[in-house]
Amino acid sequence: MADTTQNAYTLAGLPLPLTIHVARPLSDNELMAFSRRNEPLRVERNAKGELLMMTPVGSQGSYWENFVSSELFFWAKEHGGMAFSSNGGFNLPDGSMLSPDAAWLAQARWDALTKEEQTSYAPLCPDFIVEILSASDSRFMLLAKMGVWIANGAKLAWLIDPYAATVAIYRPGREVEVLERPDSVEADGPVAGFRLSTLRLWEDAQ
Repeated sequence: MADTTQNAYTLAGLPLPLTIHVARPLSDNELMAFSRRNEPLRVERNAKGELLMMTPVGSQGSYWENFVSSELFFWAKEHGGMAFSSNGGFNLPDGSMLSPDAAWLAQARWDALTKEEQTSYAPLCPDFIVEILSASDSRFMLLAKMGVWIANGAKLAWLIDPYAATVAIYRPGREVEVLERPDSVEADGPVAGFRLSTLRLWEDAQ
């Protein structure tokens, strides 16, 4: 298929976050091409096919994302499964394409994908999700995003707010559990035994 975004305008200078209504949902190839043309903006797609344009995370937020995804990567290296950073997107069952700040997926689910699916936006929802509220994020949009992750099959999701020093824990069919200024958070369910030290995040955000 031809790259229909080749002559698309970039969005530099427009106020963000921005929701773009499109005539039809973009294919994965078109969405990747559109994202490249609008770097470093972050691009996601909601269940309606609308494009969500967001500012790139700041340096501190980038460090937080890297810290959490690195901890998860090293845990997965020892205990199994696939860990992902914020650069990866996933095609969810409701048609949206979202990128978590960190995620974990059972190895068997990853191995069941074709090479083409692994190379593109994997057509599944990760088992474990971590989102971190940074200075550039919309709190309202991030709270809504947590609900989307759970509705699409995530078994466990954490929303870390370094400014409030809280961790909100989402599980299917259960009330959200909020931990206030914990020294660390230990996961259950799909990543039982994974422990994340959060003191560094609280100190950085002061």
